[in-house]
Amino acid sequence: MSQPIEDVATLRRYIKSLNKAIAVGARSVTLGSQTVIYNTTESLIMARDDMQKQLNAALSSAPGSTRVSRQAYAVYGGRDF
Repeated sequence: MSQPIEDVATLRRYIKSLNKAIAVGARSVTLGSQTVIYNTTESLIMARDDMQKQLNAALSSAPGSTRVSRQAYAVYGGRDF
C-alpha cells in the first residue's frame, strides 16, 4: 500500500487479514480489491507492523481520543541473600 489509509475500520480489517496470513504461513493476502504477494513472511510481518502504526496514529489523532500511558514499574522489596 503506497499511501496511508485513514479509515480505522479498514485498517483493522487489513491487520486482521495480515495476522491470519501470518498464522497460516500464507504469503498472499487480499486487502480490499488488491491481492498482494509477499516474498517472505518477514515482509508480511513488516507490512502488518506498518499498518498497526498507521492505525495507532489514526486513533491518537481522532477527536476525543485520550492517550493511555503504558508505563509499568517493577518494585523489589526483598533482600537478596
